[in-house]
Amino acid sequence: MEVTKEITAVIKEIERVEPPNWFIGFKDTSLQLLVKEENIGFATPSISYEGVSIEKVNKARSNNYLFIDLIIDKSTNPGVFNIDFNFTDGAKKTHTYELKSREKNAEDYIGFNSSDAIYLITPDRFANGDDSNNINLALKETDIDRSDNYKRHGGDIQGIINHVDYIYDLGFTAVWPTPVLINDMAESSYHGYAITDFYTVDSRFGNLSEYKKLADKLREKNMKLIMDQVANHCGIGHWWMEDLPFDDWLNNQKNYEENINNWNNETNIGSNHRRTTNQDIYAAKADVKGNNEGWFSPKMPDLNQRNPFLAKYIIQNSIWWIETLGLGGIRQDTYPYPDKAFMSNWAGAIMHEYPNFSIVGEEWSYNPLIVGYWQRGACNKDGYESNLKSPMDFPMQKAIVEGLNDEESWDQGLVKLYEGLANDFHYTTPKDILVFLDNHDKTRIYTELWEDLYKVKMGLSYMLTLPRIPQIYYGTEILMSDSANPGDHGLIRSDFPGGWTDDVVNAFTGEGLNEYQKDMQSFIKKLLNYRKNSAAIHDGKTIHFAPLMGVYFLFRIKDDETVVHIINKNKEPITVDLNRFEEVGMKGKTVKNIITDEEFVWGNEIQLTDRGSIILTTKI
Repeated sequence: MEVTKEITAVIKEIERVEPPNWFIGFKDTSLQLLVKEENIGFATPSISYEGVSIEKVNKARSNNYLFIDLIIDKSTNPGVFNIDFNFTDGAKKTHTYELKSREKNAEDYIGFNSSDAIYLITPDRFANGDDSNNINLALKETDIDRSDNYKRHGGDIQGIINHVDYIYDLGFTAVWPTPVLINDMAESSYHGYAITDFYTVDSRFGNLSEYKKLADKLREKNMKLIMDQVANHCGIGHWWMEDLPFDDWLNNQKNYEENINNWNNETNIGSNHRRTTNQDIYAAKADVKGNNEGWFSPKMPDLNQRNPFLAKYIIQNSIWWIETLGLGGIRQDTYPYPDKAFMSNWAGAIMHEYPNFSIVGEEWSYNPLIVGYWQRGACNKDGYESNLKSPMDFPMQKAIVEGLNDEESWDQGLVKLYEGLANDFHYTTPKDILVFLDNHDKTRIYTELWEDLYKVKMGLSYMLTLPRIPQIYYGTEILMSDSANPGDHGLIRSDFPGGWTDDVVNAFTGEGLNEYQKDMQSFIKKLLNYRKNSAAIHDGKTIHFAPLMGVYFLFRIKDDETVVHIINKNKEPITVDLNRFEEVGMKGKTVKNIITDEEFVWGNEIQLTDRGSIILTTKI
């Protein structure tokens, strides 16, 4: 039996050891440490800690790396120990490492589900809670300029913490901030998707302590923190780009290294973005490679997950963040771009450790066949199992926008919503799909629906009563738009009014909002807070009736609760015969309007006098 030496002082003589710490009690007892230090490849590591053993030491192309495979026995106790590195020249360096106990059981990591409503935030543009962290002169981008939509504006983690109560009061149960890990890039680093260190919070957003504080504050409200992660690429300013460990750490790495002094759009081998090659039984190998191995942009090196050391690194990074923050879910960026076998292994490794966890993957496809392919349990002809619980419902987003904007006809208008929902036969579990009307990459819904308040309410209320997990982008509740230049990312991600001390309008308090913005805030608040406690919406049976005369009825039913959603696109009053819906069994029941609290008895007909949506419930 190995004798554990008592550690009296923490020693950090090694440049990097990642993960920076680990945890005991995982099903998978393996741990692979990435060690970065000058000439560490000429050293032999040793550990003396009961329950921890070195299984293998792996050298890299660069002598400045070692990858150490450890086995952590299931009986290992938490604690600290030294890793000693003995060099061939007689030198010795030491690094103190810690194994932490886990704060809760793996089964208690409950991910987001159809009972949740997710609030998506671009942190730099939501609220500036700490002016002192706006600028870090040690980083490449030091500008703060709120007049420029592509520069940093100063929003941070503390800004989100300060307004958790606002988000909670609106009725949201989960918060998804876009990435807050460091993006040490020369420009446009505010969005967070060009990560330059996968274990470090960007100082301009705050620090790890504040990130944990956000997770804790959400948990106090019984809310969940969803972390936005990126397995496909990193930022070109990532620390390892100056000394890549292997020849195949990146896709098209040789091309990059040969053109490093003349690196631009022309020398880059970019992705062909043909994401359907993941499913296409006729796809040429060259096209498959073009999608999975081409760089997302010259500033975002494409990671090669077929390299087993990088694959292990990414999986362990995700697990480290789940444990460190107590996450309630992960959103994985650009899901169909990495190696799809790796993505199955990545999601599978997480779900193996955390059986009740949730992951949502971004597949920007309007084809439900493609979306369904990526969902866990899909009967794919190629046998592919994604292990991914929740793909994103881009098809429904498009159907809602087009259906509400179209003039009504046999094959246009509300029938697009109806037929969009009818596609649910293809999905393994429709209620696990994440639906949205807009996000950080798409035109604001108020703009897409031609700044028509009635249509926005129709779209949002329909989305929030579907068998889905809904996500709403910050500012939708106050009708934020990008109408001045539709589709412009900087404008889509505009500042939330009231997030800065000198803002004239404050959406958090309502000061300066117009009557339409206040009405929309109230509408979302009432609907979300009803939804929060509605078993029928969370898990009920769904029945909808084909649109007729510009009116579309959807029913969600569970036990003694029935929720009725009505969309009426008619500008003139219309009478609807309720006997058409006899099979639902509503006749004679008292229903209440969720928004207005008006009550009436379901009879033979209903008068619809106003264009818009009506949400009724039998739960009085």
